[in-house]
Amino acid sequence: MKISTKGRYAIRLMLDIAQHSSGENVSLKDVSRRQDISLKYLEQIVNTLCKAGYLRSQRGAQGGYRMTKRPEEYTVGDILRVTEGGLAPVACLEEGSESCPREKGCPMIGFWSGLYQTINKYLDSTTIADLMNNSSDDNFCYYI
Repeated sequence: MKISTKGRYAIRLMLDIAQHSSGENVSLKDVSRRQDISLKYLEQIVNTLCKAGYLRSQRGAQGGYRMTKRPEEYTVGDILRVTEGGLAPVACLEEGSESCPREKGCPMIGFWSGLYQTINKYLDSTTIADLMNNSSDDNFCYYI
């Protein structure tokens, strides 16, 4: 499993909004500048997050984006599932996938299921608030 730039940037976007909101809307232009991410790309990502109900947008002079919940209520897993789709390490474990004809005798299904459970458990145990607490300043890790 490899997380795309869309997923990584979505986490950075949510983290940036959490760090800079203080109750007000956060301008996407400001996020773009701080995170060095194209405004056009952020617009695509923010659209996905708004549709999922994670962000709320407001137009106008005081416009921008804000979280619909507290940072403690967003897990990295939630954000990645919205932006990446499934996080299954193999196609046969993806939701809605056709049943594999070899599943009953597959010696690897237990291994892949265990890996998938471990991935989900880890991603769901880390919140945006946790990442905020690990951030030393406004220029947090660009490799997320």
